[in-house]
Amino acid sequence: MIYCGIDWAERTHDVALVDDTGQLLAKRHITDDAAGYKLLLDLLAEYGDTEDTPIPVAIETSRGLLVAVLRTGRRKVFAINPMAAARYRDRHAVSRKKSDPGDALVLANILRTDMHAHRPLPDDSDLARAVAVLARAQQDAVWNKQQMANQLRSLLREYYPAALAAFEPWKNGLCRPEAREILKTAPTPAKAARLTRTQLAAALKSAGRQRGIDAEVERLREVFRAGWAHQPPLVEDALGRQMLALLGQLTAACTAAEDLAQAVEEVFPQHPAAEIICSFPGLGTQLGARVLAEIGDGRQRFADARGLKAYAGASPVTRASGKKSSITRRWVKNDRLNHAGYLWAFSAITASPGAKAHYRRRRDDHGDWHAAGQRNLFNRMLGQLYHCLKNRRLFDEHTAFPAPQSPALAVA
Repeated sequence: MIYCGIDWAERTHDVALVDDTGQLLAKRHITDDAAGYKLLLDLLAEYGDTEDTPIPVAIETSRGLLVAVLRTGRRKVFAINPMAAARYRDRHAVSRKKSDPGDALVLANILRTDMHAHRPLPDDSDLARAVAVLARAQQDAVWNKQQMANQLRSLLREYYPAALAAFEPWKNGLCRPEAREILKTAPTPAKAARLTRTQLAAALKSAGRQRGIDAEVERLREVFRAGWAHQPPLVEDALGRQMLALLGQLTAACTAAEDLAQAVEEVFPQHPAAEIICSFPGLGTQLGARVLAEIGDGRQRFADARGLKAYAGASPVTRASGKKSSITRRWVKNDRLNHAGYLWAFSAITASPGAKAHYRRRRDDHGDWHAAGQRNLFNRMLGQLYHCLKNRRLFDEHTAFPAPQSPALAVA
């Protein structure tokens, strides 16, 4: 058996091949381009890499063109956590020396000694991987949009509280097109107070508003013309310019989030598992795509439902030593899936009577806090999702949350 380790970098990579005894068979320094990839594949083929007997590869990343090239065929690629690789490095040298060729050798030896303790990259379909790219990008865009909105809100508090009061009744506040259009028209409170009814109506219509324009114009004029404190004129104008710069970034973030959401709407329904995932209460196209992006569609990725629950951070972890024992939440988990699970459980409580009853039982009978009750509900629904995906069945409310039997029926 031969094992391969690759220490990757931005422009070049170091490759090491070892045998069962740990003997170094070959090492190469390749470039990050088509010529370097061909040299790597030729090196693997020289040492017996074939479609039937592929050489396993260890590398410290799961993304990029190099990984895509290595994943062709039946070859197993192991993405080793850099922190784990650093611990293995200490097994081979106590001097704490470090080099790229040495790291490649360490990665190869990780597979030689402990391949059973590491998981290869999941064998997901190309469609599932495409959904993962779009869903994660959309999630990042939403987080970026919220971050920019928070920065803009913080700036407006310094000199333009009238804008915050004017947009507070609107859902999504500063992210709404109407709010951004009005701020663009009047970047300072002095200019906002001078806006006419015609200008306000034109701004609302330009942002796409079609109903209740006259009433909204009157409300906005009343807010903007109220008695607000002001910064000195020069300072106010400077803050207005800063606000316009942030507003441009927020507009770009909103556009990116909307475009990526549309892309998810087009791609996710094409996946065979989309119908099953969206049959669960609380899961729509966007949130369902995020769940699929993290669990994939490789059948061998999770041995059972417990593995999926641990991966998502939904199941508790026990820490026991001597006479001390404690059960706590998991801190090492897939953060994206865990975040999606929080939103899923929150929505399911409203969408499913059974989920709401389960949540109430956890709160009332077991004394769970809100977050713990949601996490327990997420844990249960993850197990149901695993079962439905495995057996190709849609979610059924009565099967998932059967009605509790009365005491008289239970005794009978």
